[in-house]
Amino acid sequence: MPPAGTRPADAWWVLYDAGCGLCVWLLAGLLAWDRDERLRPGAIEGAEGRRLLADLDPQERLSAWHLVAPDGTRSSGGAALAPLLRLLPGGAPAAAVAALSPGLSGRGYRWVADHRGRLSRLVPAGAKRRAGLAVARAEAGPRSGLRR
Repeated sequence: MPPAGTRPADAWWVLYDAGCGLCVWLLAGLLAWDRDERLRPGAIEGAEGRRLLADLDPQERLSAWHLVAPDGTRSSGGAALAPLLRLLPGGAPAAAVAALSPGLSGRGYRWVADHRGRLSRLVPAGAKRRAGLAVARAEAGPRSGLRR
């Protein structure tokens, strides 16, 4: 684990819609899974989101979540699922399945994105509040023990 207050050189940006309770809740779960702190969350609407997605118009930015590699390569929506899972401990088998069926990953992602308002209502308000705090702490920077 990197020293407190630093980010690993191989950190990957996970850009998400900060106004989506389901998105924040799911991101908090990913960050908890990310024991090596390779993921760096950033709101699409924030400064880093605008910088990393400058080639997209605002509507395109918010149409999906985005995974940006250290070299600047970007994957979005369902196409980002396999690369993301490869970064997580034990995620390689699920990443292999997602990579073998990119069409299914894309359709599954689009269905969740299109129904996120309804799906978000299934997540208790307290869970979304705790998730928001966890994501905010992670955005502020890695600090040993605070992300768990």
